[in-house]
Amino acid sequence: MFQTIKYGVCLTSISKGHDYITLFVEMNERKTIHISDGKDNQTVKDFVSTFNEHNGDHTKITKVSCDMSPAFIKGVKKNLPHAEITFDKFHIIKLINKAVDEVRQEEVKTVGCLKGSRYAILKNEANLTQKQREIRNQLCLSKQKLKTIRAMHIREAFQDIYKADTIEKFKQQLKEWYFWATHSQLKPIKKVAKTIKKHWDGILQWKVTQINNGLLEGLNSVIQAAKRKARGYKIDHFKTIAYLLTGKLDFSWVNKYCKPI
Repeated sequence: MFQTIKYGVCLTSISKGHDYITLFVEMNERKTIHISDGKDNQTVKDFVSTFNEHNGDHTKITKVSCDMSPAFIKGVKKNLPHAEITFDKFHIIKLINKAVDEVRQEEVKTVGCLKGSRYAILKNEANLTQKQREIRNQLCLSKQKLKTIRAMHIREAFQDIYKADTIEKFKQQLKEWYFWATHSQLKPIKKVAKTIKKHWDGILQWKVTQINNGLLEGLNSVIQAAKRKARGYKIDHFKTIAYLLTGKLDFSWVNKYCKPI
């Protein structure tokens, strides 16, 4: 039963810079099946041990989606020998967006028209307010040939790669994007392009698996909202709440009128 199951790995925090828990999510069933303390490669080993104890077979797990955390990559490669890694599209674009903002922060020191433009630059066009759209249009039409606008277009081009209808087109467009980014003369963009090159196979794998990590981000948002409402939890309580909210638990064995959450 586990041959076609896809798993996602999601990190969430009790508080910024403090304790973390790692969620292992069964993507087909859209539910959390295991939670490990911490955020290192030991979390994957812990998951595999628990998975096998509950009649699973970790050797049949063939697809795992995660971010580019070296710890998760090491944990998957060491403990899930038959799993191919798909790198989370959301986190890749987040890295590129961070690079775009670094370009903007450096350029705004000498170019006054960029002041107050952060969200107009970093948000996707469909999510812009009318004012933000006007700011972006003004910057795009500027005769100053802004580095920030060039960086923004590079990010948008990367997002368009995911619209490719075949793996061959996806791969070709990624190669073309990499050439553009590494020849952009924008240091933060060149740096993130080299990071992408380092994780090339896992990025291409997305076109094969089509794993959408929006589910993981949604589960994380639900957990974080509960944390804010309760004004924080101790780690054991935090794990319990995470299971209750995202595990689709079935309590009908104690109350026949209860349905799975």
